[in-house]
Amino acid sequence: MQCLVKWLAVAATLCAASVFAQDFPSRPVTLIVPWPAGGSTDLAMRALATSTEKYLGQPIVIENKPGAAGTMGASAMINAKPDGYTITQIPITVFRYPHMAQVGYDPLADLTYIIGISGYTFGVVVRSDAPWKTWQDLVAYAKANPGKLSYGTPGANTSLHVTMEDIAQRDGIQWVQVPYKGNADNMTALLGGHIQASADATGWGPHVEAGKMRLLVTWGEKRTKRWPDVPTLKELGYDIVSTSPYGIAGPKNMDPKTAKVLHDAFRKGMEDAGHRQAMEKFDQDLLYMSPEDYAKFARTTFAAEKATMTRLMATQK
Repeated sequence: MQCLVKWLAVAATLCAASVFAQDFPSRPVTLIVPWPAGGSTDLAMRALATSTEKYLGQPIVIENKPGAAGTMGASAMINAKPDGYTITQIPITVFRYPHMAQVGYDPLADLTYIIGISGYTFGVVVRSDAPWKTWQDLVAYAKANPGKLSYGTPGANTSLHVTMEDIAQRDGIQWVQVPYKGNADNMTALLGGHIQASADATGWGPHVEAGKMRLLVTWGEKRTKRWPDVPTLKELGYDIVSTSPYGIAGPKNMDPKTAKVLHDAFRKGMEDAGHRQAMEKFDQDLLYMSPEDYAKFARTTFAAEKATMTRLMATQK
C-alpha cells in the first residue's frame, strides 16, 4: 500500500508539472538585461522582447540589472524559480568572472541554456578632432607616452577591457582603462573629453556617422558593411577576433517543455523584422544556437576564458 501511495504521489507531481508546462506562459515573463537602460544591448534586447512576445502570447518585461560586468542576471538565476517566468541575457562575462573572483553562480551547473541570439560589433573610436587618424597612430602614441592615454569601456573585465589589455601586452603598451556603467556613459565621457578613446560596441555608430567620432578599427572576422574602409584587428596583424556571442538562459532544473516554449518563441522573435532592424542598426549578425549548441558553447567558452585569464594574469605579476 505504501508503495502505491508513493507511486500515486510521484505520478500526481509529474502530471501537475506537465499541465503547468502546457499552460505556460499564463502571465508576463521577466527578461533580465544586466546592462543599463539606453545602451546598445538594452535597446537590442527590448527589440527582441517586443518581437518575441507576440509569438509567446504574453508580454516580456525588461528588468535592467547593471553591474559586475553583466553578470548580475546570472547571479539572479540562483534564487529564481525554474518556472520560465524569470530569464536573463547571458553575456560572455558570465563565463569569465568565475576565473577572476568568487561569484554566486556556476555557469555550467546553475543555468538552463535556452537559445543563442547574436554577437557584437566592437571597435575603438576617438573624437573626430583627435590627432590619431588610424589605429597605428593611436598605438604609436601609446607606446611613446606610457600611461598617458586613457580609454573607456562599458565595465572592467568586459570583453572590451580584456581585449584592450591583451593588445597592450602584445604591443608593450601601458594605457589606462576607465570603466563606465555602460555604452551611454562611455560615449558621453569621450565626447566630453574625459577620456581619449573608447572601446565599445556600436553605440558609437551614430556619433561616427554624425562626424563626431572617428572609428579606427573593428574586431570582427571581417570588415563591417557600414564601415568597409575601417580595418579589423586581424588585418592589422593581431590574431584577435572578438564578438562576444550572447543568448538567453534561465535557472537550472527548468522543465524542458517550458524551455522549449521559450526557445520556439525567441527563435521566431529573433527572425522577426523588428528585431532584424535593431540588429542592422547595431551592426550585429544573428547567431542562432539551439539549447544543445548553446550549452556546448558555454562549456567551450568557460574553458577558453580560463585559459585567457590565466595567461593575462600571469603576465601582470
